[in-house]
Amino acid sequence: MTTPPRTPRTRADAVAAHTSAEAGIDAVAVERFYAAHMQLLDDGAASAWARTFTDDATFASPSMAEPVRGRDGIEAGARAAVAGRAAAGEVHRHWVTMTVVRPAEDGADAVSHVEILATPRDGAPRIELSCVMRDRLVRGNGALLVAERVITRDDRPHG
Repeated sequence: MTTPPRTPRTRADAVAAHTSAEAGIDAVAVERFYAAHMQLLDDGAASAWARTFTDDATFASPSMAEPVRGRDGIEAGARAAVAGRAAAGEVHRHWVTMTVVRPAEDGADAVSHVEILATPRDGAPRIELSCVMRDRLVRGNGALLVAERVITRDDRPHG
């Protein structure tokens, strides 16, 4: 049985598919990026993780009074989080799931569900947090970078 080629449903879908492919930022590239990106954070490599953001990136989360601006501030926050987990004797794993990627003028917008699994030494794993992560992704030096990240917690959906 021969399957006919899949065609976009609308002209907008066709443009989006073409633009995304043209920009080289597709769902597979984004999924691979997030796998490496989150493993850096989970492994405690705060500096390497921060380098996956643009120099002028912003990072906003309901747990922060103000968004963090710039790679240096993002790295400082990551270092503090890594130290906090070490002091608590916990390992955290960030699971990025159900990512939807849409082309944007300067790259792509990605919306994902993220669960953070926390495992204490000699303890049972638990879901620490469930949230939505909205990223603006751009290309820089041939690699994907986060230009803007906004986190919304599921237990506080409006901030």
